[in-house]
Amino acid sequence: MISNYMGVLMLNEKELDLRALTVNRSLASIPIGGRYRIVDFVLSNMVNSGIINIGAFIKSDSRSLAEHLGTGKPWGLDRNTNGLHIYQYSPTGMLQGDIKLINNNLGFFKKSIQENVIVTRSNMICKIDYKEIIKCHEASGKDITIVYKKIDNADREMLDGTMLFINEDNVVTETGINLGGQKEANMSMEMFLMSKDKFLEFMKVGMQRGLHETNFEMIYEYTKSNDVNVCEYKGYLKRIDSTNSYFTANMDMLNPELLSELFYTHGRIFTKVKNDPPTKYSHHSDVNNSLVANGCIIDGTVKNSVLSRQVVVKKGAVIENSVILQGCVIEENAILRNVILDKEVIVKKNSLLRGSTQYPYVIEKGSVITP
Repeated sequence: MISNYMGVLMLNEKELDLRALTVNRSLASIPIGGRYRIVDFVLSNMVNSGIINIGAFIKSDSRSLAEHLGTGKPWGLDRNTNGLHIYQYSPTGMLQGDIKLINNNLGFFKKSIQENVIVTRSNMICKIDYKEIIKCHEASGKDITIVYKKIDNADREMLDGTMLFINEDNVVTETGINLGGQKEANMSMEMFLMSKDKFLEFMKVGMQRGLHETNFEMIYEYTKSNDVNVCEYKGYLKRIDSTNSYFTANMDMLNPELLSELFYTHGRIFTKVKNDPPTKYSHHSDVNNSLVANGCIIDGTVKNSVLSRQVVVKKGAVIENSVILQGCVIEENAILRNVILDKEVIVKKNSLLRGSTQYPYVIEKGSVITP
């Protein structure tokens, strides 16, 4: 039953290829889709599925993420029993990955009444119903279930991710790293279901062996000598692992069918509420196929773009195929194409910024761009 499962979010995620966007924040707290953060998807998926006890294990320098999560109120997790619990890595804990941190916070698991865990990260943008995954897991009778996605563009997507080789009995026979050598692959979504005791057993063994690895790597090693079940997810999936994948995920949300799948099926995506006024559109504005959050002032042209809160687009400015984060100002006659602007960037009048769909031009937070 869903009430017997708790969520475990391991948010020490790889950020090397997202450096420009993670200088001042962790991957999980990167804004996406105009008014959301990446972590909102995994949290909302769990809450919509009925999971009400969640532990988030975050980096020690994740101030913006901790502020965004707060008490968990936007997800209905501000409660005396169960709810959202936040644990931070210490500098020494980071050296030993997830294993050290879990063992330092065993009290969270011991006081939780749930007997099973769903362990995952935040970087998989999807809309998943964990109730169906739990049915698949429990019907298998196996100790562990891994959620995976069958993709046909593995030569370009989810590189360095974990491939699963699966037999006719729906059991993992082998794992490997996706080096881009084939188009079709069964890719792990880094979502694992198992008993709480089995999960803590992994952590205990990891500490005893002095492993400097993540608990995910220990689970993949377990598949070499044990039967591990898999459950296929067939909906939309985008792993955020680079500026290109982040850019693509935002552009994908401009597709009405995908937008409906992500935000309106199996419940809503919840986020921290900010009470900005409605966006103001002047008679000069021209906005097409774009997501524009509250609090903006649009006096120019916006096409195929995603704008976060409080963005100002002045007369004559043109924004196309771009992602503009909170508080940016685009002055008169500036032109932006295939660009990602981090928060509070000022683009002076008559400036030209142009990237490509494969390599969007990224401007760091607080920059001032002149012609």
